[in-house]
Amino acid sequence: MPAINSKAVDELRASLSATALVLTPDSEGYAEGLKRWATSAEKPAGLVVYPTSDEDVSKTVLFGTTHSLELVVHGGGHSSGGSSSTDGGISIDLSKMRACTVNPEKKTITVQGGALWKDVDEALGPYGLAAVGGTVNHTGVGGLTLGGGYGWLTPQHGLTIDNLLSVTLVLANGSITTCSSAQNADLFWAARGAGRGFGVATSFLFQAFEQKNPVWEGMMIFPPTKLKEVFEISNFLTESDEGRAAHVVGFVSPPPDFRAVVAVVVFWDGGEGEGRAFYGRLLELGPVVDTMAVMPYEKLNGMVNELMPFGFRRSMKGSVCSPLRSTPNMIMILTTSLIPQACLIPIDPTFAETVFQDYVQFKADVPDAAGSSVLFECLSPRKLIQVPQTATSFANRGYYFNVLFSTTWTKKETDEAGREWSRKMGVKMNEFLRKGVEKGAGDDNTRSGVGQYANYDSIDEKGQVLFGVDFPRLVELKKRYDPGNVFGKGLNLL
Repeated sequence: MPAINSKAVDELRASLSATALVLTPDSEGYAEGLKRWATSAEKPAGLVVYPTSDEDVSKTVLFGTTHSLELVVHGGGHSSGGSSSTDGGISIDLSKMRACTVNPEKKTITVQGGALWKDVDEALGPYGLAAVGGTVNHTGVGGLTLGGGYGWLTPQHGLTIDNLLSVTLVLANGSITTCSSAQNADLFWAARGAGRGFGVATSFLFQAFEQKNPVWEGMMIFPPTKLKEVFEISNFLTESDEGRAAHVVGFVSPPPDFRAVVAVVVFWDGGEGEGRAFYGRLLELGPVVDTMAVMPYEKLNGMVNELMPFGFRRSMKGSVCSPLRSTPNMIMILTTSLIPQACLIPIDPTFAETVFQDYVQFKADVPDAAGSSVLFECLSPRKLIQVPQTATSFANRGYYFNVLFSTTWTKKETDEAGREWSRKMGVKMNEFLRKGVEKGAGDDNTRSGVGQYANYDSIDEKGQVLFGVDFPRLVELKKRYDPGNVFGKGLNLL
């Protein structure tokens, strides 16, 4: 990475808005600008730029390309693989661009690129509206959206990108381009799934929905002896789901003793009575901890923040599980060029128990990683698969849901062990799929789905693996809009 000329930096600083900031390593506040959700992803940027307008972003992008500097975008900073960090390049920090503007008549919200989902939830709440957003509210809107976006409302309304009406991108040539289904439609297609590979998103327009308050949400914790029963009930609930329910089954180790337990985070879009009726079998199982409570929706996405705190070294690897026993033919078909990691229909409780045993053994072998977790994200895919696989560049649509291996540790010397376990568990999921996969009838989406969520630490994955049937079109668009691969950090499209 070439050294950054101080005179050129002064010229950049003078060209930006009076409220923008350009920080060098000797500037006050520089160290704060390097912080990320995963401390293992932090790198010493050559410059940290805080733009306050689209024009500031454009000038910064052109400065980076002129001086052959790596460009990364920092929104919420949740990339554990480091795609929002750079060693010696320019970090474009959008935290000064977090405005959210609601149009209650059209039920839409315009969101600046640096906003967090907390900002969106709190802006919509007073109007009785909600949008499909992240389940951890300190996640950035930009990163989650450009990679697809799952949330508690996905069973009802699909992915975040399925409710994206338009997005404004600053492209590699510095142009400020708004795209939608009616304007720059090819770029809009690419932005919905592979957006971070095409530019800096400075603004989003989302469709919101009426959200009746309150909702019923919380966590139930069960001892490991109840694991098989929990998964049997989870399978039943997923099959019975009519859209208003969602849950996550997790293997976690809460303080102070960090003993492994089975946790179920539960969401019901409605009142307590209905929720208790729907989740009755789970309640009858007798959780040792039950935090279920009624709350306004805008508070919902902060409820699991404690499971995903800042300040730890991390690795995140994702796979998928197929949840629907009632559609036995709708399974993934593997090809020699596309080998996703997945778990078959439904979640086999016995297999889940082996994953739990692996988790317990890993924590025993690597005590520094006691805060790690495994999360089975049981969000019904029925709505999102109504959108064809090729309608957007997001190619992970199918009758399955995501599984996240979130490895967490504190010491640098644990880095390799932590990352290796994540990789190992991905291989385990893949091998389980291989043993059980069947070739046969099924919907086009499920057969062509890649089985990997690109937002889960996919920085080293090949583009074909992440985008499957959509990859050839993405390559052509990448050559047109970013032939120099200016936005190549994190997505391998060229």
